[in-house]
Amino acid sequence: MTSSELQPRQDGAEALRLLADGELTLEGRLVDASNATLRGVLALGGLTAHCVYKPVRGERPLWDFPDGTLAGREVAAYLVSHATGWDLVPPTVLRDGPFGPGSCQLWIDEPSDAEPLVGFVPAESVPPRWFPIAAARDDDGTPYALAHADDPRLARLAVLDAVINNADRKGGHVLVGPDDRIYGVDHGVTFHAEEKLRTVLWGWAGRHLPPDAVEMLDCLTGQLGGALGEELSEHLTIGEVTALAARVRRLRDTGRFPQPPEEWPAMPWPPM
Repeated sequence: MTSSELQPRQDGAEALRLLADGELTLEGRLVDASNATLRGVLALGGLTAHCVYKPVRGERPLWDFPDGTLAGREVAAYLVSHATGWDLVPPTVLRDGPFGPGSCQLWIDEPSDAEPLVGFVPAESVPPRWFPIAAARDDDGTPYALAHADDPRLARLAVLDAVINNADRKGGHVLVGPDDRIYGVDHGVTFHAEEKLRTVLWGWAGRHLPPDAVEMLDCLTGQLGGALGEELSEHLTIGEVTALAARVRRLRDTGRFPQPPEEWPAMPWPPM
């Protein structure tokens, strides 16, 4: 029997079934990740896909997030992303694997010719329709700017990060996948009940939300009171689900992108 590689835009139910029930064979470890992050191959019924497997036992303890909860937060981020209809987070499940329970997420291959949307650029040559976010210098003292594109796809990701209270939106966590779709990955430090938003996507700070974001927030409010809220309660505390609903209402009421905080660092480190 021949096998075929699952693509990100294929049927979501099929991707979730493969992630949850496929035979998982590990290929190696992503050494730059702070927690154990393993690349693998899934196979089920003639269908295959690459994936990222993050076992709970490989999570590094954090002072502000309960131990053993990061994998569940990865799944919760996917659930909320899917509920928005934007599907900015690749399909993700919680499953058993070679090193025990962990999150398993569909791998996104970036095309070799994909244009980056976030990065360091010469300070005097920030591209048109890009937002400079922070100043920097290289080892020789040459000035650079950390900047990102004024792109509606990124704006949606910035809204999602505000909703899920993402404490670690690095530029390297923004991927450009097939068909120019963008994806956000690495959502282990999300959904804290206290404000934790740290991101490189501050270009729209204080601006009015686009109409599609307002419509999404209205829809999400209703879903959190039903099946979505019940699904999230399997991975988050009651307090965290309640705080999530409050953030959605606050964003909808203000109708604006959040401003950078003054009480805690506004950007993750390193930013890329």
